[in-house]
Amino acid sequence: MQEQAFRDDDVAESELVTRRGTFRAVAFRADGFEHMALVFGTPGDDVLVRVHSECMTGDIFGAMRCECGEQLDSALDAIVREGGGILVYLRGHEGRGIGLVAKVRTHVLQDEQGLDTLDSATSLGLPVDIRDYTPAVRILKHLRVRSVRLLSNNPDKLSALESAGIRVAERVPLLMAPNDHNIGYLTAKRDRLGHDLPQVEDFSEGCVTH
Repeated sequence: MQEQAFRDDDVAESELVTRRGTFRAVAFRADGFEHMALVFGTPGDDVLVRVHSECMTGDIFGAMRCECGEQLDSALDAIVREGGGILVYLRGHEGRGIGLVAKVRTHVLQDEQGLDTLDSATSLGLPVDIRDYTPAVRILKHLRVRSVRLLSNNPDKLSALESAGIRVAERVPLLMAPNDHNIGYLTAKRDRLGHDLPQVEDFSEGCVTH
């Protein structure tokens, strides 16, 4: 029996046919936002899971300033290859929680003053990261998920799930090739946020070599 993580009027399910295949789409309301979980196949123990933060510029418009859109595509591809898995898409996480308008303002500072993704936020009096992963935990429990193999490079995301009772059996890297537009962003995430991004060093060495 599913845990009653939501009221009946805060969750809805249907089939969603996509170019990758047919998913079970589970829409749910939590903390003032409407989120989505895409379930592929019949996930079992240690299910492959991606908890993805909304990024309009990357996910929808293919911005090269970040790797978000590529990660979203890669995670869905990995879940389909696996034959089962879940992608949880969290709204309200734009710009690590500061919102779209504020995020675009940080882009101006990055372009005009050379600030990185962290300093451009704090210079505006904004927090670096205020994302809340509680909605993801609630939907995973609703789906009767107890343990996951987490598609992520972010150790904080792993800790957030485990502290809320979701066992992370493995962290599965989700590494995108850097480009000239996002190498600064990825470097800041590696050096200042502790993300595991070994491809950053490879890119830098390649630039020196060539």
